[in-house]
Amino acid sequence: MLSCGEPSGDLYAGALTTELRDLEPEVQVFGLGGERFEAAGGRLVASYKGLTVTGLAEVLSVLPHSWRVYRSLVATARSERPDVLVLIDYPDFNFRLGQAVAGLGVPVVYYICPQVWAWRASRLATMRRFVSRALVIFPFETSIYEEADIPVSFVGHPLLELARPARDREAFREATGLDQTAPLVALLPGSRPNELRAILPDLIGAARLIRDQVPRAQFVVARAPALSDELFRPLAELTPQPLLVASSSDDVLNAADVVLTASGTATVQTAIHGRPMVVVYRLSRLSYWIGRRFVRVDAFGMVNLVTGRKVVPELLQQEFTPEAVAAEAVRFLSDDAHAAATRADLRSVRDALGGPGASARVAQRILEVARRSDLDARIPDR
Repeated sequence: MLSCGEPSGDLYAGALTTELRDLEPEVQVFGLGGERFEAAGGRLVASYKGLTVTGLAEVLSVLPHSWRVYRSLVATARSERPDVLVLIDYPDFNFRLGQAVAGLGVPVVYYICPQVWAWRASRLATMRRFVSRALVIFPFETSIYEEADIPVSFVGHPLLELARPARDREAFREATGLDQTAPLVALLPGSRPNELRAILPDLIGAARLIRDQVPRAQFVVARAPALSDELFRPLAELTPQPLLVASSSDDVLNAADVVLTASGTATVQTAIHGRPMVVVYRLSRLSYWIGRRFVRVDAFGMVNLVTGRKVVPELLQQEFTPEAVAAEAVRFLSDDAHAAATRADLRSVRDALGGPGASARVAQRILEVARRSDLDARIPDR
């Protein structure tokens, strides 16, 4: 049984399910996921659509639906008795689900673990009670879980194998009608509806200011799956309107010169492609006020957290303005030495993420736990 609650988790779930089926063709995988999980052969008990928001205050709006999905998953676990439950990120939901299913005697593997090193370290004590094994994607996480007495393995980051463009830079630009020689700025405004509403309008404002200073600049927006057309209406405010590309973020990043991205998985994806970026984010005032009191790190972008220093600029909350974003982007476009130094720093980020093959390593460890569980179930009590 598997549970993921957002597009990035669905991407990892799809890759993991493919590897599980390659290693064990008769395996059955079911649970909470999305299109990629289902396309890989997973059986959807429930879709994550309608569950995905960020911010403590924003979560309140999806609680009724979340509760219905939770009850459905627990009922399914009780009736089908999986050999292992795999949780992928999405901690506020998955912690509750993991504890309930562990209470049925099912071992729990947590893959893409919560960022306890950044905030809410008390979650480690909870994880110790219900997690059989943690599979972490950043090398510095290993010691954190070891010190908390939680069995842990560093598996590397799955994006190293998944973040691959289908077309090279020239082919993508030619196919989409983009100028091969003009600067290309990519906009990645997030994968959740509340992120788009809070972030995209100011990125469009930044694009307008960038074009004032770099007249040949062209813009492309990477559209995450399961988002409505309504969310992208602000694009009409920029003339000519930016190119909107769906489900091809790696093609977009590979072709771009500079990336304006919401904080999150996309920052790691951008780093893997070696593209200078400006990281932005905005929560509601209440969510930010509450969350800031628990955060224990000075940086939010994963690129800066992995290196322990400010490799790329971060503009959060009131610092996130069109003027500030445009200034950072124009600097990357006009200062070749600055852009080259940033690209070199991003190579060090990529090197720290381990080697390719993370999904296969995760599949092997999950099957080990599942087989152990099956063996235990067949050994009579003495």
